[in-house]
This record gives sequence, structure tokens and C-alpha cells, in this order.
Amino acid sequence: MQCNVSLERKLLQLSTVSALLFALMGIGLGLWMGSLVIVFDGAYSLVSLTLTVLSLVAASYIRSPKARDNKNVKMIEPAVIAIKGLVITLMCGISFASAVDAISAGGREVNTGLALAFGVVNIIGCMATYWIMKTKGETTGSALVKAESKQWLMDTVISAAVMMGFVVATALVYLGLGEYAVYADPAMVVIASLYFVVVPVKMVVGAVKTLRQLVRDQHQQPSKAKESGSKNLGAMPYC
Repeated sequence: MQCNVSLERKLLQLSTVSALLFALMGIGLGLWMGSLVIVFDGAYSLVSLTLTVLSLVAASYIRSPKARDNKNVKMIEPAVIAIKGLVITLMCGISFASAVDAISAGGREVNTGLALAFGVVNIIGCMATYWIMKTKGETTGSALVKAESKQWLMDTVISAAVMMGFVVATALVYLGLGEYAVYADPAMVVIASLYFVVVPVKMVVGAVKTLRQLVRDQHQQPSKAKESGSKNLGAMPYC
């Protein structure tokens, strides 16, 4: 068990460092290039970073001696997962609104060559992190690590969608349809937001179900204890 706890901590730390690197790279490059979808990708990494730190704190507390006396310690994991899902859902909603606004304003012109290079680096990095979190995380039995791997899977597919979008935009320019290429950037954000909002919503629903079950179990335990006590009293011989 100690080995699993140590591995869990190392994986969450790896996720933290990776998220920080991708967040800085994505937001910085996205703002410099004026690309909404790259900023979206970087913002997702930044949100992932914040949530990973939350997971680290939660995991540290759950494994600490203090948690042994806390009756609600089992609720921490699903609560953290629910918070993650809610934050990611909110981010998808904000990104969707921003992208629709950009489309209404006439789209965004982006340096597709540089964006493609960013996409390749991003996909490789995200895929590598996801693979490590997925394969190594299975041995920990940690719900927090499992949630982290889902985040990285989302980030990997988002990065792939970003790159494919820029491939399409580049093709449109070469085909003499550059006036449509400016819509590729915000359109990718719209598609990504609508598609990926499903995963965090499922995370929230699953976590809430777990929390409700834990609450029911807590309410049932006192009643069972009373019933057990009554039976024991009834079985006691009279003097």
C-alpha cells in the first residue's frame, strides 16, 4: 500500500509539472499569435494544473494519520472529482461563448505554420503524459489518478483537434479560400467545447452519486448500531 501511495503522489506531481509547462506554452503562444483555440488549450492546462494541485492536497490528507479520525474522509475523493468536473464544464461554457463571439466578429487570422508546430509538440507531450498516468496509475487504485488520466486524455484529443483544424485552415489558404480559414480557429473551440463537455459532466454525475451513497451509508450506520444494541440487550439474561 505504501508503494501505491508513493506512486500516486509521484504521478500527481508529474501531472502538475506537465500541466504547468503546457499552460505557460499554450497561453503565451496563443496570446502572441492571437489564436483563441491555442489559448483555450493553454487555459485547459492551467485549469488542470489547479485541479491537480487540489488532488495532491486531497491525496496527502487522505493518506495522513489525521484522516483516520475523520468520518467524512471517504467523501474527499468524490468531492474533488466533482469540483474538477464542474470547473472544466464552466471552462468549456466560457470558451464556447468566446468562440461564438469571435465567429460573429468575422473570425481570427492565425499563423497556421507556427500553430501546426505547436500542435505537434502539444500532442506528443499530452499523449506521453496520458500514457504514463493511465498505465502507471492502474497499479495505484487511486480515483484521483484515474480522474487525472481522463483530463490528459481530453487534453490530448483537444490538441489533436487543434492541429487538424489548422491543417484544414492551411489547406483552405492553399485552395484560395482564405476568407474561410479565419473561421477555423474559433470553430475548433466551438466543436471542442461541445464535445468535451460530456466528460466533465459524467465526472460530476458519477461523483455526486458516490457522495449520495456515502451519505446514505452514514445515516444507516447509526440505525444499524441501535438495532444491534437492542438485540444484545434483549438477549441478556434477567437477574
